[in-house]
Amino acid sequence: MRDTRESRLLLVLLIAIAFALITVDIRGGEDSPVDGARQGAAAVFGPIENGVSSAVDPVGNAIAAVRDSGDRHDRVAELEKANAELKAKLGSDARNNSRLKQLDKMLKTAGAGQYGIKGAQVIAIGAAQGFSWTVTIDAGADDGIERDMTVLNGDGLVGRVTTVGPSTATVLLANDPDFTVGTRMESTDELGFAAGQGDRPLRVQLLNGKADVKKGDRLVTFGSQGDKPFVPGVPVGTVSRVDPSGGDLTRTVYVKPFVSFTKLDVVGVVVQAPRKDPRDEVLPAKPKPTPRPTVTVTVTPSADAPADGQQQEQ
Repeated sequence: MRDTRESRLLLVLLIAIAFALITVDIRGGEDSPVDGARQGAAAVFGPIENGVSSAVDPVGNAIAAVRDSGDRHDRVAELEKANAELKAKLGSDARNNSRLKQLDKMLKTAGAGQYGIKGAQVIAIGAAQGFSWTVTIDAGADDGIERDMTVLNGDGLVGRVTTVGPSTATVLLANDPDFTVGTRMESTDELGFAAGQGDRPLRVQLLNGKADVKKGDRLVTFGSQGDKPFVPGVPVGTVSRVDPSGGDLTRTVYVKPFVSFTKLDVVGVVVQAPRKDPRDEVLPAKPKPTPRPTVTVTVTPSADAPADGQQQEQ
């Protein structure tokens, strides 16, 4: 296009329209008026993203094999069998080994919580939804994925599904500022609400302003009515800082998530909730403290020293 006055005016107009749509989208939240257009875009561009990802990624078919694990929700033995088959398919290079470990860990997490999952891969980062922390996965409505389903990986809570196309879906990550999830403290059962803060720790408001909480305590999801958008028992993170209690009705703590949101690859969408709340069963075992060795110094007397310790005469 030639650099003319008309072309410059057109460019300014397009930029103004783009910012207007972003503003409307952010203010509208989940009821955004552009949600229909977004779903249409997912239907059009989702298969393209999915196809490109499959073309350059030979492991895609192996990960897709996990998607049937949600059909029979309590079959841990069959999940282990599927995992063994995946090991035979994946090969031995470093990238495949990394994904193999992720799959193995995710299947163990799903088995511990009795979650029926559909496996998926992250194929794009940051969908066209303003400045949200989102990813696109290569599973959609054709795979049984619906809006407001919990997404996890082997470490814990990844996020929730917000937009679904035929073969792809958008996941709002748990560190997004618009993300909120009910939490429960391990052992003490103190309830609260965790909110994302981007690349900073999650901010959790505990309902009990006098709750006894300390650094290192762990949290899981409390669960939602009808198990949407969150199933119970999914690991959330570890308390990294506690605000001093000032007599408020609530208490604020900061939580380091178990999931690394900048290194997502293999994830699972929970398509079937557990029959009962797994409580703290999905949390990893706490590391045992390493004992500190005790060093004892023994003084050996010299062969020339007198037995009674007196100094010899010259």
